Amino acid sequence: MDGQDRNDWLHNGTTAATMQPIVAKEEDGMEFGSIEQSVFVDASPAVVYEVVSSPEHIAGWYVDEAEYETVSGSRGHFAFGAPERRVEVPITVVEAVPGVKFSFRWMAPPAPEIPPVGATLTPENSLLVTFDLAPQGDGTLLTVTEAGMRELGWDAALLENYYNDHSEGWISLLGRLEKYVGQRTAGRP
Repeated sequence: MDGQDRNDWLHNGTTAATMQPIVAKEEDGMEFGSIEQSVFVDASPAVVYEVVSSPEHIAGWYVDEAEYETVSGSRGHFAFGAPERRVEVPITVVEAVPGVKFSFRWMAPPAPEIPPVGATLTPENSLLVTFDLAPQGDGTLLTVTEAGMRELGWDAALLENYYNDHSEGWISLLGRLEKYVGQRTAGRP
């Protein structure tokens, strides 16, 4: 699958029917502050951790290019799209606990401003993405959370657009992650 197909959700909101976002509702019935989605992956937490944390594996199911070290504080980037449409976004690894959790800060389209690669990412200019892994039977319950949207001070329309775009994106990406892990554990490239 080429980069343009893999990351169409960044541009047109591709969805997968097998997963739905888990969202806590506020009293007014709207919540766009965080996205949380879970999926069962038929592999051990150690295998799933490698797939969600290693730049080599992330480039197989998530982005077209990933460059960073898998240690807290490491700065790097993700690149999305074909070369003529390439979008690079900075990331900073926040937490890396093998088999348990991997998290990073980032900012991605359709955000109005994306800090340059190498920028210091903070709660004031980025979002926190966390992959939590929990053993479940012979596999792993993987929960991804993208949080911090409300804290950025975006207007309601932008907040809702980003939330909807990334909710659909994570659904699609988790489906690809399941397929990627299945191919790797079955010994197929």
